[in-house]
Amino acid sequence: MAMADGGGRRDTIAAAITAELARQAQSSPTDVDIDALADAIDTALEPPVPAHEGKHPDELNATNDD
Repeated sequence: MAMADGGGRRDTIAAAITAELARQAQSSPTDVDIDALADAIDTALEPPVPAHEGKHPDELNATNDD
């Protein structure tokens, strides 16, 4: 039995596999890097959190509050 968001998850995985295999085919059309494929799927399912710029209010003081 599929989960409610199974279709979206499956589409995300399929897109990640397609993109990674296309990227790998450019450099080595006969070899598949399984670790890179797993990394691509992992990143597609849980994208990295964007880096925060600036400081939080509790990190500010009189010398760096601009």
